[in-house]
Amino acid sequence: MRLLQRLALGRFYARLPEWVRIVVAVAAVVLGVVIVIRPTTALGVLAWLIGGGMVLTGVLELTGRDGEGARPRWRTITGGAWVVGGLIVLLTPGLTVRVVATLVGVLLFAAGAAGLVAVFAKGRTLDARIADAAFSISGVIFGVLALFWPDITLLVVAVVFGARLIMSGVTDLWTRLRRRRDTEAERLHRPRRFRRWGRTVTALVSVALAVTTALVTVPLREGSTVVDDFYAAPRDMPGQPGRLIRAEPFTAGIPVSATAWRILYTTTGVKGEVRVASGVVVVPKEGDGQWPIVDWNHGTTGFSESCAPSLQPRGLWSGALYILPTIIRQGWAVVATDYIGLGTEGPHPYLIGPPSATASLDAVRAARELQDADLGTRTVIWGHSQGGAAALWAGSMAREYAPELYVQGVAALAPASDPPALVQNIASVTGGSIFASYAFAAFSSIYDDVSYDEYVRPGADTVLRQMSERCLSDPSIVVSVAASLGMSGDPRLFSQPPASGTLGVHLRENAAPLRQNAPVLLAHGGADSVIPVATQTAFTKRMCAAGQVVDYRIYDGYEHAAVVERPSPLLDELIEWTTARFAGEPGPEECSTTRK
Repeated sequence: MRLLQRLALGRFYARLPEWVRIVVAVAAVVLGVVIVIRPTTALGVLAWLIGGGMVLTGVLELTGRDGEGARPRWRTITGGAWVVGGLIVLLTPGLTVRVVATLVGVLLFAAGAAGLVAVFAKGRTLDARIADAAFSISGVIFGVLALFWPDITLLVVAVVFGARLIMSGVTDLWTRLRRRRDTEAERLHRPRRFRRWGRTVTALVSVALAVTTALVTVPLREGSTVVDDFYAAPRDMPGQPGRLIRAEPFTAGIPVSATAWRILYTTTGVKGEVRVASGVVVVPKEGDGQWPIVDWNHGTTGFSESCAPSLQPRGLWSGALYILPTIIRQGWAVVATDYIGLGTEGPHPYLIGPPSATASLDAVRAARELQDADLGTRTVIWGHSQGGAAALWAGSMAREYAPELYVQGVAALAPASDPPALVQNIASVTGGSIFASYAFAAFSSIYDDVSYDEYVRPGADTVLRQMSERCLSDPSIVVSVAASLGMSGDPRLFSQPPASGTLGVHLRENAAPLRQNAPVLLAHGGADSVIPVATQTAFTKRMCAAGQVVDYRIYDGYEHAAVVERPSPLLDELIEWTTARFAGEPGPEECSTTRK
């Protein structure tokens, strides 16, 4: 008590009316609820909420009472630490997300550990020991969750700290209301039943909540698929691009009517060097061979090596090729690149055109060396989203880079044709920060003059970096989605416009080419929120102005991914359009726009 009396906050708070202390406890509960149910609040606002919550936690620690009316010295110390920590967060807005998360995690863990030690002090009643032990255990669990999750940072810290703040407020409120009832019972000479066990019950609930949180979130901490030795480049790697290195049977997501292999092959990297890439080759089981080839360029799956479609349980489905059985029924083969850096050693050139195109074309060249596949030369290039832009690049480069391939058409489906516009718009897109994380990871890894420090504010830097390590197919991506929701409402995600400066230069360099050497189908969802239809329409007009004939089709009501899923009418039209290309029918003679 002497130590408490030395604290100005303790002396000040002790003079306040009891109703003020009740209001503080209620405020703690309310703030905790707000933090828990709105963990995706903009990062800056969330940091303020947590800072205020830390101060309230300290106040409750410094001025509350345990079940015996005593004030253990360890609670005075931890209370002071909470107040100081909260003031640091409130008065230092430049703190990074990771620092705030670490500070909260350390305080939760330290307070819990101190409480566990104090449980064994002499002179404690059973209910007080149980309550302190339970609160301490929950604090340790919450602290460990906050400190050792791989990339949750402020999001999970908000949830666990908010829950802890609710419990602290409820406990203090119970204690104060109980004291008032006890006083009234003494005045009326009534028995005081269960006078201390309410705090104990609340503490046990906090343990149950902490354990439940830890168990429920286990699936979210599962790692990505493991990259195996198949993807390792051999020492005697061929010195030319488009050469097959190895192949083995592949079954993930392959229909029973088809035979498939995953392949490792050589291709051309960003700087013209020979690199390795992986992919999948699928052919019909029945037929005469010399199969026409659909050169598939998949949509976004992630940035890290484990995000290759050939590593995923559902195979090509993970990259938005949802109609593989239909393609096989047409008597066509599919050659699907993973791109450089997905499966094979990175970095993955996400949204970077030339190496994406060479990986696509070299996959077909290498697959034609696979004798059991029996592929022909007639090729139509397909791609969705990221892969739509890659398809446009591949179609533009094919005649010069891979003249042995007979490219008869290019179908770009919701293509990321205009990277500057895409990245500029991404902060306003729900979940868009995930795609931003992949883009920043790629461009900062490949271009020496692009850095996070220049474009991303410190509070979002760590979150973006860690998001980029997750694949879209990972169970834990829901954490990135939730964090992204918070960041999408934060106008300060970027410290400067991403389409400016050196990053803007490189983004513009990787805009899709305006001219192709084959008929072009460009399809887009009218309700696309990732790439607005206005952006795609403007790009199409530039293509037409450059002399390229484009068959541009807009499908009203369809979102970015839904446009390539059933029941989108695009799918049947895509099969019909591709059939005409393989048959050698000429494409349209002038640009056209059709809304469906």
